[in-house]
Amino acid sequence: MIQYKTEQMTVFESALFQTTSAVIETKDCVIVVDPTWLPHEINEIKQHVQEILNRRNLYVFFTHGDFDHVIGYGAFLELNATFIGSKFLEHHPDKEEKVQMIKQFDHDYYIKRSHDIIFPELDIVVTENEQRIALGETSITCYFAKGHTNDGLFMIVDDSIWIAGDYLSDFEYPYIYESVNDYRDTLATARHILAKHQNLTLVPGHGKTTHHRAEIQRRVEMASSYLDELNAAVKEDSKEALDKLNDKLAFPSDFTAQCHQKNVEIMKRELLL
Repeated sequence: MIQYKTEQMTVFESALFQTTSAVIETKDCVIVVDPTWLPHEINEIKQHVQEILNRRNLYVFFTHGDFDHVIGYGAFLELNATFIGSKFLEHHPDKEEKVQMIKQFDHDYYIKRSHDIIFPELDIVVTENEQRIALGETSITCYFAKGHTNDGLFMIVDDSIWIAGDYLSDFEYPYIYESVNDYRDTLATARHILAKHQNLTLVPGHGKTTHHRAEIQRRVEMASSYLDELNAAVKEDSKEALDKLNDKLAFPSDFTAQCHQKNVEIMKRELLL
C-alpha cells in the first residue's frame, strides 16, 4: 500500500514488518529504494515506476544486504536500472546465504515469483563515507551506516530526502547484528546530518515516514537511550533490566526475542574487548 505521497516521492509499505520501498522522482531520474516484499507488492512498485519513468534514467538503491531489502532486485533487471550500494554490499561475505533465505521464505509460504532470485550486482559502488554522487542533475550523498549490518548506507537526495535503511524507525528499537560501537557511530552520523540539513523527510526501512524535525530527533535519542540502557543492564548482569528492555520491543514474537538476545550477546562481547 502507499504509506506516504508527495509530488516528489511515493513510499510503499509492505504488509510484512512495515517495510518501506521509496520511489523518488527528480527532473532527470527516478530512484527506487529496496523494492520489497511480496510479488504483488513488488509488481505494484514496478508498475508505478513504469508509469512515471517517462524516458528518465532509473536507479535502484540498496540500503543494505538483508534479504528482505534485496528481494526485489531481479524484478528491476529488465528495466535497465542502474544499481547502487556500498562497497561492503558489493563484497558481502554471505551472498548465497541471503539468496537461500529468500528461497526458503518463498518455499515456506508457497510463493512464486516471476523474476530470478539473485543477489544484487552493483553498477555504482559507494567507496567513501559522505560520498557525493551526481545522477545527472540529481545529487545524492551517501554515508556509511554500520551497526545493524556492516554494509549499510544512509542516502540524502537533493538535500531534502533522507533514506535511513534499518535505522530511525518510529517503533523499532535497534537491532544490532554487527556492532554496538558502530551503531553509536551511525547515530553520531545521524546527528551530523540533522545539524547539516534543516528540512529533511526521513524514510526508515520499517515504519512511518516523517518530515518533522522533532520526530527525527526523538528517534535518534530513542535509539541512543536504548543502547545506554542495554549497556547498563549487561554491565550489571541484571535479568530484570534485560527483561524490561525485551518488553520494550514492539510486536513481541520469537523474532524480536532473538533480536534482543543478539543485542545482549554483542554488547557482552564488546564490553569484554
